Amino acid sequence: MSDYLVRAIGFNGQVRAFAVRSTETVAEAQRRHNTWPIVSAALGRSITATVMMGAMLKGDDKITVKIEGDGPTGPLIIDADAKGDVRGYVTNPHVHFELNEQGKLDVRRAVGTAGTLTIVKDLGMRDMFSGQTPIVSGEIAEDFTYYFATSEQVPSSVGLGVLVNPDNTVLAAGGFILQLMPGCEDETITAIEQHLVTIEPVSKMIEKGYTPEQILEAVLGEEGQVEVLSKMPVQFQCQCSKERFGAAIIGLGVGEIQQMIDEDGQAEAHCHFCEEKYMFSKQELEGLIQEING
Repeated sequence: MSDYLVRAIGFNGQVRAFAVRSTETVAEAQRRHNTWPIVSAALGRSITATVMMGAMLKGDDKITVKIEGDGPTGPLIIDADAKGDVRGYVTNPHVHFELNEQGKLDVRRAVGTAGTLTIVKDLGMRDMFSGQTPIVSGEIAEDFTYYFATSEQVPSSVGLGVLVNPDNTVLAAGGFILQLMPGCEDETITAIEQHLVTIEPVSKMIEKGYTPEQILEAVLGEEGQVEVLSKMPVQFQCQCSKERFGAAIIGLGVGEIQQMIDEDGQAEAHCHFCEEKYMFSKQELEGLIQEING
């Protein structure tokens, strides 16, 4: 099954819902950054949440999420758009702790319990929206739940899960976001709360082969009457290119480019998001200087 995301409503429009299977997307991030299991879980949960938030946008809008805790992973940075493309990286991909008391990967300890979750929405020519809330858990899902409630004033429930194989590869990843619409009835809230207490972890659902639609059916129950509004594929996709890095080098000016030529005879550009490297030869750097000089 390929990764994809669904947008839906439940309880006759009282609940807005998103669910995603992100296994291959998170696996690609793990491969590119060579993350160890705890970091794969932290980065994977963050990517999963961000790609669902991207689905809340329109057109060419984009979103950037920065999770900056006091744990050894350092900051996690994730970008997503409204089309299902997402990319992300972590400052320190090689963090290891023993399993926590529940026998699970200790994401909280790796990310940290003090710090900030920052969301920046690039709405194109219209506006830039920025919101920041403190990290309240370090487990990622609870931190996004708190963000929605306090920064956007939308009561929400966020479920995120990543299962990692013993060889560090990603076995399963996915998640859901439920948001209560204005006027949501108390009976609806009670029903959702009861389901959230009894459902199994979302990563287990993905491992068992649940589709995003089936995840929402499990979370909202039969009475939720899930109505799927749209589906879209999701993937790890970086927008970097040699041309973009060339433009960035041009922005450094003739002096710095000439210094690259004199000292190294070449330049290497490195994309933190996808780990791609782009080499610029002496001739290519001289060509960039010619572009500047017209």
